[in-house]
Amino acid sequence: MKLFGIFAAVLLSVAPLVQADSGGAGADRHYHALRPDAHAPIGVMGDHTHGEGEFMLSYRYMFMNMQGNRSGTSGVSTAEVLSQYMVSPTEMDMEMHMLGMMYAPADWFTFMTMVPIIDMTMDHKTRMGGSFRTSSSGLGDIRFTGLTRVYEGSGQRVHLNTGVSVPSGDTDVRDDTPAGADMVLPYPMQLGSGTVDLLPGITYLGQSGRISWGAQANGNIRTGRNDDGYSLGDEFSGTFWAAYQMSDAASFSFRNEYTNRGNIDGADSRLNPMMVPTADPGLRGGESYRFGFGLNFLVPEGALKGMRVAAEYLVPVYQDLDGPQLETDAVWVFGAQYSF
Repeated sequence: MKLFGIFAAVLLSVAPLVQADSGGAGADRHYHALRPDAHAPIGVMGDHTHGEGEFMLSYRYMFMNMQGNRSGTSGVSTAEVLSQYMVSPTEMDMEMHMLGMMYAPADWFTFMTMVPIIDMTMDHKTRMGGSFRTSSSGLGDIRFTGLTRVYEGSGQRVHLNTGVSVPSGDTDVRDDTPAGADMVLPYPMQLGSGTVDLLPGITYLGQSGRISWGAQANGNIRTGRNDDGYSLGDEFSGTFWAAYQMSDAASFSFRNEYTNRGNIDGADSRLNPMMVPTADPGLRGGESYRFGFGLNFLVPEGALKGMRVAAEYLVPVYQDLDGPQLETDAVWVFGAQYSF
C-alpha cells in the first residue's frame, strides 16, 4: 500500500494550497454543490459529502466485459492457454446493481452504505474442443463508509474516506462443469471476499468558473483469511478527473484511473490450479490504466430538484496482468442520485 500512502500525502499537503480562483477580495470561496459537475463521474463512489440532515439515495448499473487472455502486457491466444491448462476462459461479463444511501448527521460527516447485487457469466473452451458457460449471481459484500470533511475553502474540499466491507457475498458459489456437477467455481466467479476488508481513502474536489476537477485514492486491505483458506489480494486505486459545466443542467467529464491488485494469499483446496488459470491464486494480480468520459445531468429546480442522472464509459489503455488472465475490454456505468 506504499502507493496509497504517497498519493494520500500529496493530496493532504497540496490541496489546501491550490487556489481554485484567481484570488482577490471578490473571490468566491464557497464550493457549489448544486451544479451538475459538483459530483465526480458516476463511476467514482464516496466522492462527495452532504450538508447536515441531508439524505441521498442512489442506484448504479455497472457492466464490465472481458474478452481474451493476457500475460504481462501481451495477449495470449486460447490455444496457448490450452497448451498449459485443460480449460481456458474466453470471455466474462459482469453486471452489478449498486444500491446506495448517504446521510449527513453533521456538515463535517456523511455516512454511506453501498449494497451490490452481482450477476456474472464466464465462457470457456476445453482442450478436447468443447465449450461451456458458468454463472453466478447474488448479493456481494456490503460496504459501510464514513466521509469526514477535513478542509473547505477557495472552492475546494478534502474529505477522508474510512470504511469497512463485510463478508456478505457468497464464497461457495457452484455450477455444473465438464469436471462434474455442482462444482465450486474459481475465484473470479465468487460473489464476495469472505473477509472483513478495510477501506481507507481520501478525496479532493475543486471548482473554478465552469471547470471542476478532483482526485481520489482508495485502498482495499484484507484482514486475515476466509473460511476457505485464502484472502483476496489487497487493492489500490487512484483516479483524477476534470469536468466542464455546459449549462445549469449538464456537464461532461474526462477521467484517468489506475488500479493495482495483488495476488491471492493462500488457496481454496477445493480448486485445482492445474485445470484452469482462474483457479490459480498466483494469477489474479496486475495493474491497469483506464481512460473514461462521462455525462452528468442535474434537475436544478422543481419537485425533482437535486436529482442527477449520469453515465460513464471507461476503456483500458494499459494492462499488465499476472496471467494468463482475462483482460478488460470496456466498462459502462449508468446511475441516478436523488438528494433531499
